[in-house]
Amino acid sequence: MSEITGTSRPRLRRGVRLSYDKVRETHVLLFPEGVLVPNPTAAAVLEHCDGVNDVDAVVKLLSERYQGVAVADVAGLLAALIERRIVELAVADV
Repeated sequence: MSEITGTSRPRLRRGVRLSYDKVRETHVLLFPEGVLVPNPTAAAVLEHCDGVNDVDAVVKLLSERYQGVAVADVAGLLAALIERRIVELAVADV
């Protein structure tokens, strides 16, 4: 697995979708193996995982809404989601 750095560009894997469930009033991650209900913090991170924003940009965007957002915390969450095959890192253009 690649190391997650500030310049890594996370994105949802193919077949994974972040959606808002109006009935439950929460975000859900839909993927072929099932459904995951991320906590509000994880959902906020995932909203910016588009393969264009790098981790530093995600942290900056979240810092505009929340205090104390750290690259290490975002990278830790992303590492866990990569392990679960929900998120992947976009390959840099050559």
